[in-house]
Amino acid sequence: MKLRPYQEEAKEAIFAEWEKGRHKTLIVLPTGTGKTIVFSKVIEDCVRKGERVLILAHRGELLDQAADKLKKSTGLMCATEKAEESCLDSWFRVVVGSVQTMMREKRLAQFSEDYFNTIIIDEAHHCLADSYQRVLNHFHKSNVLGVTATPDRGDMRNLGQYFESLAYEYTLPKAIKAGYLSPIKAQTIPLQLDLSAVGVQSGDFKAGDLGTALDPYLHQIADEMSKICMDRKTVVFLPLIKTSQKFAEILNDYGFSVAEVNGESKNRAEILSDFDRGKYNVLCNSMLLTEGWDCPSVDCIVVLRPTKIRSLYCQMVGRGTRLSPETGKTELLLLDFLWHTERHELCHPAHLICESSEVAQKMTEIIEGAGCPIDIEEAEAKAAEDVIAQREESLAKQLQEMRHRKRKLVDPLQFEMSIQAEDLAGYVPNFGWEMSPPTEKQMKALERFGIFPDEIENAGKAAKILDRLEKRRKDGLTTPKQIRFLESRGFRAVGTWEFDQARKLIDRIACNGWHVPKGIDPATFHITETH
Repeated sequence: MKLRPYQEEAKEAIFAEWEKGRHKTLIVLPTGTGKTIVFSKVIEDCVRKGERVLILAHRGELLDQAADKLKKSTGLMCATEKAEESCLDSWFRVVVGSVQTMMREKRLAQFSEDYFNTIIIDEAHHCLADSYQRVLNHFHKSNVLGVTATPDRGDMRNLGQYFESLAYEYTLPKAIKAGYLSPIKAQTIPLQLDLSAVGVQSGDFKAGDLGTALDPYLHQIADEMSKICMDRKTVVFLPLIKTSQKFAEILNDYGFSVAEVNGESKNRAEILSDFDRGKYNVLCNSMLLTEGWDCPSVDCIVVLRPTKIRSLYCQMVGRGTRLSPETGKTELLLLDFLWHTERHELCHPAHLICESSEVAQKMTEIIEGAGCPIDIEEAEAKAAEDVIAQREESLAKQLQEMRHRKRKLVDPLQFEMSIQAEDLAGYVPNFGWEMSPPTEKQMKALERFGIFPDEIENAGKAAKILDRLEKRRKDGLTTPKQIRFLESRGFRAVGTWEFDQARKLIDRIACNGWHVPKGIDPATFHITETH
């Protein structure tokens, strides 16, 4: 099986991290982009070198899926370490292991600490749990690869307590642009659901409270769905089994063909198969289908389990992002609601693709105001434009103040805005070394480049800016000092100019007694005017 370009890049990045001595590394791939295929190919290379590999997961379906994909993509077979099954008498080099089984002291004691050379953790956002840590601490000499769909920044900071690096990240927008995942259109339903009385437990809303809060709105939600997605193949996520069952009955009354599935369903496989084949057009579930279940023809997701956890939100939406052109699917419709709560702490469609909380907030407002399905990438682009415009207005005021301070160095914010570097402006440190203060060497290097270092709070941000400065130097783009000089005289976005173009304009200003020549209006000036 030939890997896609990004999958090949991910595989190479993993081995590069291990070779650098970073033995615990992560890759982030959105649901539907083939993360199991990537780690199967990593396993294939490890086995070729004579290594033993453990695939660790918390659910039987994930282990079965991994074993199946591994066999199909590489021909490798697996031994199993689960319940009564043991791998110790097997000659297979790959083991799929249930963390609930492996964590037991009696089980672990059967293995030497160097028994596995490599450990793969599927759905790595679970790995901080005590059960996983017990297994990982036993096999502390192993290389570890964590695989997860897009986590939120809180997840990444938490994962940074265990993992030493992020080897590779492939984003949802990139996958959609490249045609590997379905475009997503989001629509906000004009129905305000009050969550103000819902409690919080372990960092997220309490499922029991959510069920109670949701109950009075179920008929209204069904009514709205009947106007929008009667002809779509829909999966609905709900907080409780009884809420899921009740909503399935209501939707059936509205004319949908609905099945309900939960952890207690004895005929679960049959229901899922019937839904896949089209016997039902709506599937209600109480958080059962967040991981390890695929039905590419799903073209509508309704999240009635509001959450603060981005990785969970991504998992729910991920059930509908796969392509299915043979069924006529052209997009995924994602229905959002006006949840009445602290807006910043609740996941919305914007959080699927926005790094910046400012942009996410603006994007949510745009989707809410649209009144119809809107492409999430188009909404994000518009939101980013609006946020940048607001930042530029704020920056203009700061620059006015800076002129009076006669600072010789460039403020980092001015540099980021001038070169239009959203990734620098929205940077959040994840790993331990990134969170520590900038080193003295970094501070001196920043000053040499012309950046005022005192407002850079951590080593990760300093490293990112220094990398960008070095790349700009090689690409022949403006220096921070050129940016400061020209923008102090009212020129805009000088960071996007070439070094030589800025130098020629500065020479003209110098020849004019350090005044902007007549006929040049800095506010409307375009760089082509220097030629």
